[in-house]
Amino acid sequence: MAAQEKRLDALGLSDGAHPPARIDPTVWQSIVPADNTVTPERVALGRKLYFDARLSADGTVSCATCHDVSRGFTDQRPVSEGIRDQLGRRNAPTTMNALLMQTMFLDGRAPTLEAQAKLPIVNPIEMGQPDGVAAANAIAGDADYQKMFQAAYGRDPNYEDIGNAIAAFERTLVFLDAPFDAYVAGNATAISPAAQAGFALFNGKARCVTCHALNPSNPIGSDNRFHNIGVAARHRDFEKLAAQALVTLEQNGGADAVDQLALTTDLSELGRFLVSKQRSDIGAFKTPQLRNVALTAPYMHDGSMQTLWDVMDHYNKGGEANTYLDGGIEPLALSETEIDQLVAFMFTLTDRRFQAEGQAAFAAQQKRARTTRPFRDNALAQRKVLPFADRVMGDAGKEN
Repeated sequence: MAAQEKRLDALGLSDGAHPPARIDPTVWQSIVPADNTVTPERVALGRKLYFDARLSADGTVSCATCHDVSRGFTDQRPVSEGIRDQLGRRNAPTTMNALLMQTMFLDGRAPTLEAQAKLPIVNPIEMGQPDGVAAANAIAGDADYQKMFQAAYGRDPNYEDIGNAIAAFERTLVFLDAPFDAYVAGNATAISPAAQAGFALFNGKARCVTCHALNPSNPIGSDNRFHNIGVAARHRDFEKLAAQALVTLEQNGGADAVDQLALTTDLSELGRFLVSKQRSDIGAFKTPQLRNVALTAPYMHDGSMQTLWDVMDHYNKGGEANTYLDGGIEPLALSETEIDQLVAFMFTLTDRRFQAEGQAAFAAQQKRARTTRPFRDNALAQRKVLPFADRVMGDAGKEN
């Protein structure tokens, strides 16, 4: 953790005394909850807790395990590993710019950063504490913590303030200073001609802007909504899973129960449905932010796509056909050059403080994409065959 903390120190983040750079004070005031205002004392406490593995049942896992400062505040693994070598069912979203998300987790099951910060502590796979009291007791004897909790909240260490303090710290993790920002501010040479062409495709033929609008009022490029793009449909019987989920949730539909189902069972693939129980949400997951996307591979809720070329291939063929596929998903007929341009644009969204990591990620992804494109299907992308054609028409549905 020492290396991560050193890297964090070098990033020059707000200490909580003022709004983070590139966050308007009025916006800041509107998104910080009145009962957990951000102060230097709360940020300092939250930072210490973020790196403290004593919050986990066996002392091996902290927030920073899955949200590693040096890995784009993710673990860069398909799914995350918790205590006792247990693997969850979901890819770890980055904590970068999380303050601008309207809900937390890939299915939005937590309404605030405060609520999100507490659930991993008591999830049996992630940090494994039996309850919040046990988590607080794990650090309650620490004299430094006793002073810091009193300074931050005027109380002894407790579970609620653990979540509050971690959320206060995470609200300082703002990374919105990328070459793209210089380009839209008027520096025409801030991004390459290929990336500029990619931005035009992003707003046009590729239709990315439909869910990933990037503008001053929405700088992270997420509509904060939930969409079925078919990733979970590749190997799952949604109807069977949904019926099983409804029976299970009728017995216990509380937040802790949903959290455990999302990380420990095949019901995880139902996405937002576990929270809303609405059929339209089956297999739907939250639109991720695009900021610093170069740093957060692998992609999708299950980490099944290794590169941004894979992501573009998936969208180019119209996603994965299933009954609940979002109505806006359709084949895009993008050429290889256009896919390269779109990927070039997405790499311009990397904050200047992570430019070296972004360039290394680009080289690694480009190298892999030259030999491995498992989601490319030009026939579907160019509508030479149609989704469901194989199932409905067999060989008769294929173009000669």
